[in-house]
Amino acid sequence: MERGSNRLNVHRDDEMKHELQGLLRSGHPTRAEEWHDPEPSADDDPEVTRGPVPARGSIGDAEALRYELARHLARTPFPAKRRQLLRTLEERHAPDRLVEIVSDLPPHDTYRNVQEVMQALGRSTHA
Repeated sequence: MERGSNRLNVHRDDEMKHELQGLLRSGHPTRAEEWHDPEPSADDDPEVTRGPVPARGSIGDAEALRYELARHLARTPFPAKRRQLLRTLEERHAPDRLVEIVSDLPPHDTYRNVQEVMQALGRSTHA
């Protein structure tokens, strides 16, 4: 197979795919040593590096918000109330804007998945 101007050889390419397999499947770092994990984005990083979280009060793109919630919450906290969702977002270093949006949820309702969170926020997506 022709690999063009790729700087890596076939074996190193396969090795890198194997190293990233856990991260790609789970959506979160799978290494035991924390120093292997990339640093979370800083508050003053451009929005492009953190993902498309719409500004508070704006209509925004519901799909982008749903993607960001799913990326930071994954499946672990569900079913959950607002307090548990906020704790999970804090633990996973979610952007402040995302935490503020989830803070608007009713405190006593229980959510089974990200789609129910989106519906409670009034930003349901057409999937």
